[in-house]
Amino acid sequence: MTSPKTTPTLSAALIVKNESKNLEVCLKSLAGWVDEIVILDSGSNDDTQQIAEKYTSNFHLKADWQGFGLQRQAAQKFVTTDYVLWVDADEVVTDELKQSILQAVSNDKPQTAYQINRKSWVFGRFIEHSGWYPDYVTRLYKIDEGRYSDDLVHEKVILEQDIKIDSLVGDLTHYTYDDLQHYLVKSASYAKLSADQKQARGKTTSLSNASLHAFACFVKMYLIKRGFLDGKQGFLLAVLSAHSTFVKYADLWIRSQPKRPD
Repeated sequence: MTSPKTTPTLSAALIVKNESKNLEVCLKSLAGWVDEIVILDSGSNDDTQQIAEKYTSNFHLKADWQGFGLQRQAAQKFVTTDYVLWVDADEVVTDELKQSILQAVSNDKPQTAYQINRKSWVFGRFIEHSGWYPDYVTRLYKIDEGRYSDDLVHEKVILEQDIKIDSLVGDLTHYTYDDLQHYLVKSASYAKLSADQKQARGKTTSLSNASLHAFACFVKMYLIKRGFLDGKQGFLLAVLSAHSTFVKYADLWIRSQPKRPD
């Protein structure tokens, strides 16, 4: 007589730093239906740890930051369940998405990972065009069938061979920027990491190339991806994204210029 099949277990995993403003709402959307919450902190100096420990005892510290990819890899080592669901501190799982996740884990389809549609709230509205929505990201997979890449920034999930990706129902709400200052600080950080990554791979560029990439970014977001349908926020996002793109390539160009003479 065979024993009945048990439902696979599920962890939610987060990497965080100074997320006291967002973390409580995020963890509330996970509490009570995942089997464990794993949090890896990279050196917060606010109330992040105190908030996290209200929801989980599986809180860890790794302050020697080596990039987003390696930090996620380190966090995954603390996961003890069959499936891992990746969530950022500024994201909230909606009820519809929660039910879809639980159904997927219960079904336990072989060789299958899942992508989730993110919906971002930016500067006073949800963005529904601009290339920002739909915004599918692979976030749910079996722990032995995937991991994150080594990339410093814009890290991606690497799945084992022959793993197919299905889409879940429901949105992951993303409260991406508090205000313009937050955008500029976050964008500058990502631009630096992107330039670091390209430089490490031996890439070079020119200011004309930076300008072309920035112009193409604006045209793609505002016209091709219909950012104009997102109103004033769509225009602002297209301008800011073009600026960020220019800065990313300009930073790389500056690094190839002669150093200050002694």
